[in-house]
Amino acid sequence: MNATNDLTYYLAAFVDELVKSGMREAVISPGSRSTPIALLMAEHPELHVSILVDERSAAFYALGLAKTTNKPVAILCTSGTAATNYYPAIVEAYQSRIPLIVLTADRPHELRDVGAPQAIDQLKMYGDYVKWFVEMSLPEDTGSMIRYARTMSARALGTALSAPRGPVHMNFPIREPLIPNLEANDLWTKYKELVDNRLEVNSGEYTISEERADYFARLLNVRQRGIIVCGEVSSSQREAFITSITELSDVLGYPIFADPLSGLRTGRHSKTTIMDGYDAFLRPDLVKEKLMPEVIIRFGAMPVSKFLTQYISKSSSAIHIVVDGDGGWRDPTLQANYMIHADETYFCNKLLSKLQPRSTSTWLDGINKINERTKSILQEQEETLFEGKIIRELQELLPDSSALFVGNSMPIRDVDTFLFKNEKKVTVLANRGANGIDGVVSTALAASNTYEPLVLVIGDLSFYHDMNGLLAAKLLKLNATIVLVNNNGGGIFSFLPQSKVEQHFEQLFGTPTGLDFKHTAALYDADYCVVSNWSEFQKNTTKAIQQPGLNIIEVPTNRVENEEIHRRLWNKVSQEMILSLNGES
Repeated sequence: MNATNDLTYYLAAFVDELVKSGMREAVISPGSRSTPIALLMAEHPELHVSILVDERSAAFYALGLAKTTNKPVAILCTSGTAATNYYPAIVEAYQSRIPLIVLTADRPHELRDVGAPQAIDQLKMYGDYVKWFVEMSLPEDTGSMIRYARTMSARALGTALSAPRGPVHMNFPIREPLIPNLEANDLWTKYKELVDNRLEVNSGEYTISEERADYFARLLNVRQRGIIVCGEVSSSQREAFITSITELSDVLGYPIFADPLSGLRTGRHSKTTIMDGYDAFLRPDLVKEKLMPEVIIRFGAMPVSKFLTQYISKSSSAIHIVVDGDGGWRDPTLQANYMIHADETYFCNKLLSKLQPRSTSTWLDGINKINERTKSILQEQEETLFEGKIIRELQELLPDSSALFVGNSMPIRDVDTFLFKNEKKVTVLANRGANGIDGVVSTALAASNTYEPLVLVIGDLSFYHDMNGLLAAKLLKLNATIVLVNNNGGGIFSFLPQSKVEQHFEQLFGTPTGLDFKHTAALYDADYCVVSNWSEFQKNTTKAIQQPGLNIIEVPTNRVENEEIHRRLWNKVSQEMILSLNGES
């Protein structure tokens, strides 16, 4: 047998089947053992390859591509610790239901556990954070093994795309020589009968029966005090779902507590029942008690707001209905009475055909008044560089059909509080599967391939965590604007109980770095500025989103002052709500 032929035709069949099954993007980090797969991926005419040297950044970049295109993306690295750097992104992909095909090259079996260099145990190394793991066979150029390679390839994509979506891991033991013959005859089509008679994996959708739809329609028809909670849903169905859920809300007279990642707060759909100030007005216990619902219907991922989650938890007397079209289990409050595995749009439309419309709803009207009063307080003008106002300013400055990618910790919470309903379509994106601050830059830059313009709002610690990700913008000629909120440390900890332990707070939680980020910008050829007032912010942001390349706008803020303004606004809302619900205003 010819070792080069074995290597070439076996791996070529595998790569070709990835493409035939729908894959169009691969992100590769250079290495020796992965050489044959990398060369064949680069050679395939229908596969676009991006090269990023840092595996952690590369994996998050691939995650961003998969998140925004709603298609599977492959990541490839060499053996050893290279593969361990994929782990954070794999965790995020699993928790966020993002289809990644994780390809790790490995030493052949005879070089394992014998002291060979760059050899670690890669079998099932990602544990339960992948949907499927397979240790591929050693390459062979035989009909049966080519069939095996193609079958495993198709199965991997089918598994990644089946509900709930997620990553799969394929480990490839490869012997030397590592160079395939790219000039080989019939490189992609040898054993043509196997190409023509290929495996196709079809995934269906979850539905609901007429009988169960009748049951839920009867249940909802007799209950007027209900709320709909909507988190992030799959982007492939978002537009149809938005139309259906807003109509369902209108017919039932139930307000929608719309998470910023739901897509319901922005765009030209009906927003008369959309509530966007709940994170502020649900803080007092009295409000939670006075607004106790009879029914809670929840769609999508869990909401960002801690206070909305508390409200759901406290509503133990309500009927809790969780609709998950991916067949997963999202019920951290343990309050669900009905876990419905049905496509979210299908479920809404099925109920709409059976419900009795309510002409008026004093329940909806009352919550809407609370929501509008809350927003009027939150929109009070601030002359200082207050972090919450960054979101309000960006919503005005961003053009229609743009994207706002949001870092975790304080930025996503500020978006939850200060991103209000608007006719302008601004897609809000974030990594909320595991809520980590790592990999955010890389994911956001990948999203800039789909959305233009794209603005990333990120804190200084999260930015520091993924500065390596900026290389993607330089090498791949990406266009993005980064609003760097620099409060010199972990701003979110100022809002947590540990902030009261003053003797150790700065050392353990404040963690100021004192970094001068203009040097970072210079390293990656980014246009950079620091703003000192809102006029400068508006001017520089407008310029940045109109010019190509990477743009970094640093907004220096004060952690103490930022906390004080947040608490003042929240307290004012709470006092207003308590007075109103007690009939004193």
